Amino acid sequence: MEIPPTHYPATRAMKAVEHYINYHYGSPNKIFTLHGVKKATLEDIPGVGHKYILQCSMKDMVNEKDVGVCNAEILFHQDQKTAPKVECRFNMDQITNSQAADNEFFTRISNLPEPLTAEYIPDSHGHIAPGMEQIRYLGYLAACYIMWQNSTEGTLYNLAQIRSVQQVVTSADFLEFDYTVLLHDFVSQEIIPWQMQVLWNPKEGIKVERNARKPKSCGHY
Repeated sequence: MEIPPTHYPATRAMKAVEHYINYHYGSPNKIFTLHGVKKATLEDIPGVGHKYILQCSMKDMVNEKDVGVCNAEILFHQDQKTAPKVECRFNMDQITNSQAADNEFFTRISNLPEPLTAEYIPDSHGHIAPGMEQIRYLGYLAACYIMWQNSTEGTLYNLAQIRSVQQVVTSADFLEFDYTVLLHDFVSQEIIPWQMQVLWNPKEGIKVERNARKPKSCGHY
């Protein structure tokens, strides 16, 4: 059945699809946003869950470029321990080629004299230190994996802040980072600390090797 495209169920489903797209197609120089749900359909699959079929607009936020229409299906399982299943279609020809910028970022971080460390991105005033924007975007892509995997019909996740990031020097093939991020669920208003071990290179993209939800009492948030 069709549902109002501006109502919470459709916008929450759209946000989970956005997380999926960023984890699979984004880069430190290419972040996607979905907005303006044009059409939404809800299908109840007995014994399985709810499937949302969405049509919405898609934009590359970093390069300020409209990608066009994204058609997506997302299945929220009755077993909420299972990540939503997402299928999406959009015009790949409209996506900015970020290969050169990604290579430049990889080379710059690989050649730092000391491993990168940073805290509070952005800080309490919304400020991001020079040179940290791509580190922030990389952390966001990794957080998108966590948010997609943990999304349900009753959540609406976003990345509130990168609490800390530390580069781990292990291999010339990948950049490796240890991130602690704060996730915000707009529905419950809960702030959730999460730790992620992240690998990335321009050719193979991002991979969250390990992740763990942290106790809220660990450190000051």
